[in-house]
Amino acid sequence: MLLMLIHPASSLDAALRGLSVWWDVLFPSLFPFFVISEIMLGFGIVHLFGALLDPLMRPLFNIPGSGGFVAAMGYVSGYPVGAKLTAKLREQGMISRLEGERLVAFTTSSDPIFLLGAVSVGFFHDASLGLVLALAHYGGGFIVGLLMKFHGRNDLPDSGLPAKAAVNPAGPAGQGSGRLRTALNAMAAARRQDGRSFGELLKNAVQSSLQLIIVVGGLVVFFNVLMELLARAGIMSTLFSVTGWLLSLAGFPQGLSSALVSGLFEVTLGARSAGEAGAALPLQFKAAAAACILSWGGLSVHAQVASILNGTGLRYLPFMAARTVHALLSSGLVLLLWKPVTGSRLAAYFSTLPAAAGLASPESGLLSSLSLLCLLLAFMLLLSLLILLLGKLRRPPGHR
Repeated sequence: MLLMLIHPASSLDAALRGLSVWWDVLFPSLFPFFVISEIMLGFGIVHLFGALLDPLMRPLFNIPGSGGFVAAMGYVSGYPVGAKLTAKLREQGMISRLEGERLVAFTTSSDPIFLLGAVSVGFFHDASLGLVLALAHYGGGFIVGLLMKFHGRNDLPDSGLPAKAAVNPAGPAGQGSGRLRTALNAMAAARRQDGRSFGELLKNAVQSSLQLIIVVGGLVVFFNVLMELLARAGIMSTLFSVTGWLLSLAGFPQGLSSALVSGLFEVTLGARSAGEAGAALPLQFKAAAAACILSWGGLSVHAQVASILNGTGLRYLPFMAARTVHALLSSGLVLLLWKPVTGSRLAAYFSTLPAAAGLASPESGLLSSLSLLCLLLAFMLLLSLLILLLGKLRRPPGHR
């Protein structure tokens, strides 16, 4: 408050910048997915995918099949949609506390539109960087999901889990048409249990989504003002110096300190600072810094997720630890994959694909995201079916 009284004009300008980011970028990109996810939950579509994707998600990530739908939505629409859906599954008793912590840990990520359009094209002015950034960011998230499989294995069972959530929605048979029939029955049962008409469901989805998007906007404005005041007070420059000294000790360029410190608080400012870093800095280190910032998400995203998880019983510390591991993994993967990916023709070819151009276009962002969601869900369903077929082939003859 004292800093705001000393620098009122700067505080107002920072608040207006945060409000502009929320209105121009976050509201149109997140609000439709908030509403769509609410409607899909009410119609039981999440329950349908939960039964179909259980053979894939259980062995890989130790979470129910409904987590596969959350993962697809989270990776396509970006933070904090994965956290919102995880909280909804927890409220409906479809996942335990440990399963929810595993799920939110690896489904919180940047959306492809921001990664390809804003970061690669807008900040780095190089669409070919989108491939290595995507491989590092989403590959690191996949590895985090595999590691989180072991989270809480030694903990006591979650006594607060409703009995219905412990039942496998796919049933004991779970093969072929039997699993599909069970999935459709689960969808119908969920729809009957919800009982709301489409008009009431749509109204409630819009109301709850508006409430959440306003919280997201408020946090974005708050952190923009906070960073401006810290900069005016000279605290940010001190953090830049300390971070630069630590980077030099680790053998990395000191010029990345501004990007990393900014990304600690807010992902957009950090990624932009990485792209605008000095031309003398090696491009692979600037891309690694951007991947680190995208995977960490910024304290603004952390505050959004913490507000969503409040009241669900899901703890914040496992999420923060997973974000730290994801940030280190993705930056390391950029440096590891840099020569193999950028040295080949694949990166240049990727930047000319119509799919990449569509994702990088703000005008067609929503349509591109919905198309990518359908493709991702179809791919996951295909993998789940292959796992079922392989399991059936490995069974000895006559075994049922």
